[in-house]
Amino acid sequence: METTLRGVGVSHGVAIGEVRHMGTAVLEPPAKQIPADEAPREQGRARQAVEAVAADLIARGNLAGGEAQHVLEAQAMMAQDPELMADVERRITVGSTAERAVYDAFAAYRALLANAGEYLAGRVADLDDVRNRIVARLLGVPMPGVPDSDEPYVLIARDLAPADTALLDPTLVLGFVTEEGGPTSHSAILARALGVPAVVALPGAGELAEGTVVAVDGSTGDIFVDPSAEKRAELTKAAEARKAALAASSGPGATSDGHKVPLLANVGGPADVPAAVEAGAEGVGLFRTEFLFLDDSQKAPSEAKQIDAYRKVLEAFPEGRVVVRVLDAGADKPLDFLTPADEPNPALGVRGLRTLLDHPDVLRTQLVALAKAAEGLPVYLEVMAPMVADRTDAKAFADACREAGLQAKFGAMVEIPSAALRARSILQEVEFLSLGTNDLAQYTFAADRQVGAVSRLQDPWQPALLDLVAASAEAAKAEGKSCGVCGEAAADPLLACVLTGLGVTSLSMGAASIPYVRATLAKHTLAQCERAAAAARATDTAEEARLAAQAVLSGE
Repeated sequence: METTLRGVGVSHGVAIGEVRHMGTAVLEPPAKQIPADEAPREQGRARQAVEAVAADLIARGNLAGGEAQHVLEAQAMMAQDPELMADVERRITVGSTAERAVYDAFAAYRALLANAGEYLAGRVADLDDVRNRIVARLLGVPMPGVPDSDEPYVLIARDLAPADTALLDPTLVLGFVTEEGGPTSHSAILARALGVPAVVALPGAGELAEGTVVAVDGSTGDIFVDPSAEKRAELTKAAEARKAALAASSGPGATSDGHKVPLLANVGGPADVPAAVEAGAEGVGLFRTEFLFLDDSQKAPSEAKQIDAYRKVLEAFPEGRVVVRVLDAGADKPLDFLTPADEPNPALGVRGLRTLLDHPDVLRTQLVALAKAAEGLPVYLEVMAPMVADRTDAKAFADACREAGLQAKFGAMVEIPSAALRARSILQEVEFLSLGTNDLAQYTFAADRQVGAVSRLQDPWQPALLDLVAASAEAAKAEGKSCGVCGEAAADPLLACVLTGLGVTSLSMGAASIPYVRATLAKHTLAQCERAAAAARATDTAEEARLAAQAVLSGE
């Protein structure tokens, strides 16, 4: 009998197939003592296993490329963390086996992260995956992972580590469903990059029996268990209609009555550029530069290295707009040479622009590198600061840009409610705003973006979040300046129409989402988008907001 479950849809498309479950987690190694004279051998085993796992993660990243490569390189750095390795060797010295020492050392570090307000939950999941890989190698057992199957299937897992998500074969994995995660988790972002339909935060997903047929709608978050022939036909027809609309859609983003809405791409570096160009991105709305800095957590990359990376991205969009976010370090992206190690709550501490203002040499080097990278190129360079709280922050950033000789527009990200509420004040110092809806939701609702249990409050359809978007857009319009969205909210085609109706002037997203958004915008007039936005804001819940906007745009 057909039943329907509801999770959080994070990657568009429909997948229909049999359930296959991810392999079980590595068992806890036995706690047994070793003689003192075996300690050097066990320490050598531990070092070899760590280096092998790090090399494997880097190799997987090289194969995957793009966003996945940056995520996996960061995981490899976790494996090689010198403090963790020192703890492992200390535990072996006092009698632990290599595998038990690794297990216990990672458990201790995990507890430290969990006690930091759970903001680092996403990194905890990545840390667990690294631990499992090292322990599995030491025990000589296969690493749990994607099931071996010759037939296409729908993958079910408690959560998916980036190393697994990055190398999913879309010809075999039709879609995936996880119990944990949220719309901004690593797995969700990588799923969108792969174009694989995905639903996360579905409690009880692991209870679906192996071989059960399910239909996964990655747009709505619906999972249909044992779908009827009629339901399968309905979903298939809808999916084919979406594909046809995508094929017919091209050119700049605009509503059906010609209101221009530039569609830009979110990128992490040069490797992400080809997909953005292929998708028809009109430029870059968010160039995340922190991945350059994550290559070595001990020191900042040289000016020359930064110039090379920036110029490769700028060259790809002649006459286009490229918006660069300066380093956003801290919280879930700590850097040893920049961020404090003892903050009780890193999410509310020194991160983003606050970190850079504490280290003006790092900010200046990056701004000078951007200025040199743009020399002689016909590109519209714009540079923005993360985590701007007020006009004082905005002025400090604009002053730093001028002192570095940067010939570009200076902007501020709106990720803190105070910035949205006082947007007009901030715009006295900068020339544009860019809404980071992931963090804006996190700080508005006090809901960690990596914790599945609070994913309801991370839903970008929340009316309170739409109110803050509207406040920012209205302030920008009053000042004659632009206000874009570069958070994951822009990747939802229906929500893209609502954001347009709220007054947002550009939308930036993962490259895979651009065709969906372009096709949906082209079906509706600006007036329809404005009515949908008003209807969504008049509701009290995210679900009501979505349904109200859908009713307006479908003509109901």
